[in-house]
Amino acid sequence: MLDAGFEFAHPHCLWLLPLPLLVFRLIPAYRTRQSAIKVPFFDLLISLLDESPREGATQLTASWWQRIALIIVWLLAVLALAKPTIYGPPQVRERFGRDVMIVLDLSGSMAETDFSPDPGKPISRLDAAKAVLTRFAAQRHGDRLGLILFGDAAFIQAPFTADLDTWQTLLQETDVAMAGQSTHLGDAIGLAIKVFNQSDRAEEHGRSTREKVAIILTDGNDTGSFVSPRDAARVAAVNGVRLHTIAMGDPATVGEQALDLDTLQQLATLTGGQLFQALDQAALAQAYQLIAELEPQRYESTRFQTRESLHHYLIAASVGLYLALFSLLTLKRYRLRPARHETTHD
Repeated sequence: MLDAGFEFAHPHCLWLLPLPLLVFRLIPAYRTRQSAIKVPFFDLLISLLDESPREGATQLTASWWQRIALIIVWLLAVLALAKPTIYGPPQVRERFGRDVMIVLDLSGSMAETDFSPDPGKPISRLDAAKAVLTRFAAQRHGDRLGLILFGDAAFIQAPFTADLDTWQTLLQETDVAMAGQSTHLGDAIGLAIKVFNQSDRAEEHGRSTREKVAIILTDGNDTGSFVSPRDAARVAAVNGVRLHTIAMGDPATVGEQALDLDTLQQLATLTGGQLFQALDQAALAQAYQLIAELEPQRYESTRFQTRESLHHYLIAASVGLYLALFSLLTLKRYRLRPARHETTHD
């Protein structure tokens, strides 16, 4: 890949520059034959002029400005054949191979402090999830990440973006119950599918080549979505969205906070994903590590440079020079006509 600069696309054409000089040296000038006037005293005339008889011929001689014009036109023509090209600075076009949507549960149970990264220092489930997701995001260079939060309703915290720093900042701004106390898992999956479809329509020609993955992290069961999680998963499978589910917390809990492992397993199975259980901080980190291995980064980077050929400017300059000289000669002839007419009249 060239740096920004200038070059000839066909530099071998520059060997034509000395061609007129070779023609001038090796090929004689064209001569025009003309009829001579016959006179009866030809011998007397040549003796008086001290000239020897020879064939009559006329050789036209170009003026200095005509020679300069011919040289300039030839130079412009050869340079145009060499096709001078200006290259712009190198640019990089990035294509991200995978869209990963993180679907994060913010129900009231995420405030439970049953995760301990360090002995004797328990933290909430949400804080544990943030820590692991931050490390997970740092490894996803080349992918676009999105973030959907759900509780009583689901909403988009971060649309798909390759700016991982901004994504992590938006993640850290989340808090328990900011979306409500309950767990509307089916609605969150439906919203994720809608975001994926919108991203597809925004792609060039309306066709996306990215893989679509959603990672669902929840510690409860669905408590009243408009669309059941199973139905939402079937729609996700039709749209090519793969669901990985992570169940946080103790599966022995009962009531509204009880984990519905059967449903989470079905969500993963229907879409070609996997179910992971995270009973503690280490298991949660391992789950995301396994997902990272299942969904390796796909990244395509294309380098290119803008280029502009200058040959048409050289051709335009050559034609412009010719037209200018032709116009000047024509104007000069028109100016000489009245003087010649007056001389003839006198």
